[in-house]
Amino acid sequence: MFDVIGKRRFFYIFSLLTTIPGLIFILLTPFSDAGLQFTIDYTGGTRWEIRFENAAVTPEQVESVFAANDLEASAVRTGSGYIEIKTEPIGLQPAPVPTAAPSASAAPSGSPGASASASAAPSAAPAGNTELPTSGKLGEMVTALQETLGPIVAQASLTTIGPVVSADLAGQALRLIVFGSLAILLWITYRFRDVKFGFTALVALLHDVVVVVGAFAILGTFFKVEIDALFVTAMLTVIGFSVHDTIVVFDRVRENKARHLGEPFEEIVNHSILQTFGRSVMTSLTVVLTLLALFLFGGAAVNNFILALLIGIVSGTYSSIFVASPLLVDWQRSEDRRRGRLDTTRAPRTRRAAS
Repeated sequence: MFDVIGKRRFFYIFSLLTTIPGLIFILLTPFSDAGLQFTIDYTGGTRWEIRFENAAVTPEQVESVFAANDLEASAVRTGSGYIEIKTEPIGLQPAPVPTAAPSASAAPSGSPGASASASAAPSAAPAGNTELPTSGKLGEMVTALQETLGPIVAQASLTTIGPVVSADLAGQALRLIVFGSLAILLWITYRFRDVKFGFTALVALLHDVVVVVGAFAILGTFFKVEIDALFVTAMLTVIGFSVHDTIVVFDRVRENKARHLGEPFEEIVNHSILQTFGRSVMTSLTVVLTLLALFLFGGAAVNNFILALLIGIVSGTYSSIFVASPLLVDWQRSEDRRRGRLDTTRAPRTRRAAS
């Protein structure tokens, strides 16, 4: 029988090796360009993807045009041939409200008044984020870019989010994760009537959060992988999956504790882990295979979301078995020592003396 609890120190070391590098990059985020890279959902700004007729146009040339117009921008070439531009929030100026056209009785269709009224209407207002803007500062930038670098033949997307909206999104994301974690702590504590189960499940949950966020901090530093609004959805899914796996193990611990009253607690926990190991791994494997197919064939729009789920579900399965359960044993042993008890072992039965 494999002794998971007996080798728990090796699993603790492995957990530290997987969390500390990511934690370092997370902490570097406010002080440098390293660490987490956020989309405009959280930072505010304008994200604009355009493609020029001249495929030789470089992101550096685009940045120089923005600089000439007193705008700081960063531009990169995407895999689909578009140039992605990120700059400060630039909104479209509202189109002027056209003057009410005179009635047919007041101005016949062929009269000068009718033609003047028609020409006063705005020429073109962008109907969607795939149409080039024609007004406001972005309309001016379209003109400047085309005069300098040639015609723009396509626009993939155009999104502008103000700083107030982005701050609200960031605050909501943080509140969702914090309140979700606290609710899980309270529920597990109530469900098992023991605060040890709640706190060790929460530690395993935090382990998974640090692993996923740390992985994205490292990927953001070296490969510019960004965190968008879907990342919060992925994290809440990971939290739920991780806690579900932990509860499966803890529920078996509670059952075996009642059945094998008097046996050492660590043996009960180890036996419970082995009983649920196959179920946990097979459940996670089916989810991972599905996510892997989505990651490979689902398209770039959901790749980061799927990647967060992949990392989180693998980490959640690991932490439920190799982090939460060993921590529960160590807490119980510490509690026994503090109360002056030895490990709970079955007392030897005394045989009656032969009469």
